[in-house]
Amino acid sequence: MDAGHPLSRGGNRCEHVALVLQGGGALGAYQGGVFQAMDEAGIAPDWVCGVSIGAINSAIIAGNAPADRLTKLRGFWERITPDRMAWPAPDGDLPRQWANDAAAFGALVLGQPGFFSPNLPGPLLSLPGARQATAFYDTTPLRQSLLEFVDFDRLNSGAVRCAVGAVNVASGNFAYFDNAEMTLAPEHIMASGALPPGFPMVQVGTEFFWDGALISNTPLAHLLLNIDDCNTLVFQVDLFSARGPIPRTIQDVGLRQKEIGFSSRTRLVTDYFKREFALKNRLRKLLDRMPPALLTAEDEAERERLRELPQLSILELIYEHTAYEGESRDFEFSRRSMNDHWTRGYNQTRQTLARRDWLEMPGEAGIVTHDIDRG
Repeated sequence: MDAGHPLSRGGNRCEHVALVLQGGGALGAYQGGVFQAMDEAGIAPDWVCGVSIGAINSAIIAGNAPADRLTKLRGFWERITPDRMAWPAPDGDLPRQWANDAAAFGALVLGQPGFFSPNLPGPLLSLPGARQATAFYDTTPLRQSLLEFVDFDRLNSGAVRCAVGAVNVASGNFAYFDNAEMTLAPEHIMASGALPPGFPMVQVGTEFFWDGALISNTPLAHLLLNIDDCNTLVFQVDLFSARGPIPRTIQDVGLRQKEIGFSSRTRLVTDYFKREFALKNRLRKLLDRMPPALLTAEDEAERERLRELPQLSILELIYEHTAYEGESRDFEFSRRSMNDHWTRGYNQTRQTLARRDWLEMPGEAGIVTHDIDRG
């Protein structure tokens, strides 16, 4: 990090940098661009939290040496986005939409190298209990890619805290696999991205897990509940926007439904914790004004605890879909779209980092949020 960067100044009071990555399939390349901009600015996260494709990106970042992270992340995305349809297409939204639809159809029929392959003979032709009976695709290729692009010894070294979210299939409970509490293996990362009915549930120990997006696609709450009293700069990277236009076609309805479901109310979570911090600050001020003789030992202990509340600045980076992207955008893995998503994440993050005042911690305990697209 260069000496002129805000995070290098002692007065900034920033103790941790966290990267929080939502799920979204092929849109996860946007997160790669976000990380590239952070990397070029010398901002290295020491906390990464992810769900689904965000879990995979998190594992690659945390599971590599700082000098290798960007290369490995880019290598993974190039592995899973081959140039199947590289012929030139005319400019315009409609030709691009056709090309995207063709790429998405190719993923449905052929799978994606290094990620998933058709689970033949498929669930419709398999007997109950058979390996192929509960999912349309096999994610064995993803396991091989994780072993190639993630150093699991480094991932579990604790140099970067990493947590990924999944859902217990039997109990329906949400779970986080956190390297501060357990040793992470490829199965933990795969479980976080096992979205049914496309991908099979993944066994971890004696239990089976599906994609965490079934309950919450945004792991922000896990970070905020575990950050303790550390002042933290948070990069919250969402691949689905809760806000969007009113649908005009049945295709728009499918897209909007997916956006609402997978946006997971990130702003609702943020607003909840903002209100909680505000109430705690008010309680601390009230306790400070009370005569010491009226305070019990428990009151004094609570006052001291409230003085240690952290300061958090959350930079919200939200992918906004283009006119030619339809409902299949999260499983449209063309190289062209991957590059587009990556570039958009990179450019948006550079714009955000140009607001150097946003990298500062708040004046008092609590949360401030910033979004370059919403002022």
